[in-house]
Amino acid sequence: MSTLGDAGRGGAVKTCAMPTLPEFRLESYFSTWEFVARYHLTASDAQTVTKAELLAMASDEDRARWENMDLGYGETYGLPELRAAIAGTYDHLEAEDVICFAGAEEALNLAMHVLLDASDHAIVITPNYQAAETIPLSICEVTGIALDPDGDWRLDVDALEAAIRPNTKVISVNFPNNPTGTIPGKATWDRLVRLAADRGIRLFSDEVYRGVELDREATLTQAADLSDTALSLNVLSKAYGLGGLRIGWIACRDRALLQRLERAKHYASICNSTLSEVLGLIALNAKERLLERNREIIAENVPQFDAFFASYPDLFEWQPPKGGCVTFPRYLGEDGVEAMCAGLVAEAGVLLLPASLYVSELTPVPTDRFRVGVGRSDPKAALGAWADWIEQRQ
Repeated sequence: MSTLGDAGRGGAVKTCAMPTLPEFRLESYFSTWEFVARYHLTASDAQTVTKAELLAMASDEDRARWENMDLGYGETYGLPELRAAIAGTYDHLEAEDVICFAGAEEALNLAMHVLLDASDHAIVITPNYQAAETIPLSICEVTGIALDPDGDWRLDVDALEAAIRPNTKVISVNFPNNPTGTIPGKATWDRLVRLAADRGIRLFSDEVYRGVELDREATLTQAADLSDTALSLNVLSKAYGLGGLRIGWIACRDRALLQRLERAKHYASICNSTLSEVLGLIALNAKERLLERNREIIAENVPQFDAFFASYPDLFEWQPPKGGCVTFPRYLGEDGVEAMCAGLVAEAGVLLLPASLYVSELTPVPTDRFRVGVGRSDPKAALGAWADWIEQRQ
């Protein structure tokens, strides 16, 4: 509870309550296991590179910028050259259509508070990254639209359209999806973008896994390219594998909205790390090299996961991600997925994320699923430890 005003001078005392967000289950679980488990087999990001490897990709101009930069504050919107490089990843955007944030989480949080108020309504797809629903739920009424687990995680646009109310202000989606790895067909995607635009609803499109689809024909056109009111969220953490830089952004052709986001950022990070912004610029200038490397890692890994799961058809139903680095297989064992994940990390040091971390307040989420990551280099040892653990229990 915060108190505003000056009662001592006869002014009115005003109070307001700030909603308390629930525990972030996934991040709490990671705080316990991520850096102590021997095998991180549920990583949501692609394999990273070292600073030396990234700097080796730099042009002479970018290397000189890195070597000679000062360590003062940066611009709230972000380094202009970085914003131009980000705009270059879109078909119809300019640098002025981009604002940078300290990771995707800050961007998501501030965007929801700028776009929504207590009288509004939002629609969110599930399953999802927890903040995608808990942040709007802390602000207004939210309806969940579940991807169909028995229909290859299909998005039902008819159900989504039926959920629209007169006060619906935001439709929030995430494709390629975390945790399922699904991507809608292009006709479905285009219909969704048009639906939001025609109804005057902001489409908030989390696109952080875009760029490492093994089938490049499945890559969706970014929402901000298709609609002048849609917001495209992206970050260097996932497809690029550069989570330590904490460089995210929102792209949108509505520059008045970007100005509101800049004002909101004044209450958060104010500006990004200027060191990270220069490294981010180097990464984006080498984006095709980085993304191709990460696609090759995923392509090499998928057959290893195929072989592992094929060895235990009575225990698992699996399919590789259509996009991104994660997927959401089914566990068929009698002990249940929660016991399997708990025993596996405690006894064999192999970290997975059980279905309980994806529980939604909006829709049912299958309770027999777990998230596995396929974007890190050389999963052979982790899969071997998992297989040994299974064999010892049979």
